[in-house]
Amino acid sequence: MNTRIFYVTDVHGSEVCFNKFLSAATFYKADVVILAGDITGKMIVPIVQKPDNTFSSWFMGGERSAKSEQEVKEIEKAIRDSGYYPFRITPEELAKLESDKKNVDAFFTKVMVETAERWVKTAEEKLKGTKVKCFISPGNDDRWEIDQALNRSDFIVNPEMKVVHVDDHHEMITMGLTNHTPWHSPREFDEDYLLEKLEGMIFQLENKENAIFNLHCPPIGTGIDSAPKLDDTLKPVSMAGQTVMISAGSTATRDVILKHQPLVGLHGHIHESRGVLNLSRTKCFNPGSEYGTGILRGLILNLTEKKINSYLFTSG
Repeated sequence: MNTRIFYVTDVHGSEVCFNKFLSAATFYKADVVILAGDITGKMIVPIVQKPDNTFSSWFMGGERSAKSEQEVKEIEKAIRDSGYYPFRITPEELAKLESDKKNVDAFFTKVMVETAERWVKTAEEKLKGTKVKCFISPGNDDRWEIDQALNRSDFIVNPEMKVVHVDDHHEMITMGLTNHTPWHSPREFDEDYLLEKLEGMIFQLENKENAIFNLHCPPIGTGIDSAPKLDDTLKPVSMAGQTVMISAGSTATRDVILKHQPLVGLHGHIHESRGVLNLSRTKCFNPGSEYGTGILRGLILNLTEKKINSYLFTSG
């Protein structure tokens, strides 16, 4: 028996990447598709309706103008595909919204939740009726409010902090929480807390040797956790013209993998560190991310009952 998994992470709200993820089930003949962590976008982008019924939006360093409904929709698509959230608004409404930071933050959360709900519905429409299993879970950048959208479906499964069966022979644990980052994202915790949560899930596994550890933060000191070092202004540090890189992974992730030796480690979080390595018998993967360009980076993983039969990184 062979189970083919298609694994993706860190799409950060990119609509084009999400649609490619759904299409991959058919394209790669996958039995299981997994979108794991950091699924929401980082910014809302207003499209301002002027008194003459034209529209204007400042996006990607330049102003975009529209005179027709079709042109507005093209701007909206470009914004969504880049991982941002477009919204139409009048100048008066925009001024009122921006007058209070709490209003902007609440509106941002609302748009995130609505988009997550729409993505889940799209996934249901595209995959229901097939035999494909679809798992979608949050990551450290995702606000807690989106969980309600992910948990509402009776078809799409949010495996976060659970033990689930990928097939008859492979269980999977999932955790989108990470150690602390310079970005102070919503789901960051101390390593001791992460370790406690991981051990709690691992305790429930029936067969650790065949398990998949779907942990958003990669193990520390492994190369697939290599990220630019940032200064106090969150800008990359350079030395002799080269960006200084540091290990940004998790000690908790590394400790549980070395202790329990699952079959597979699936990771993301660090976009620049696409790669694969062995931690003793466990093969750990990070497919990386280029969501901002609309390129979907993924991993095809073929599992037999007790081993990894083959794997392939994808890009497209």
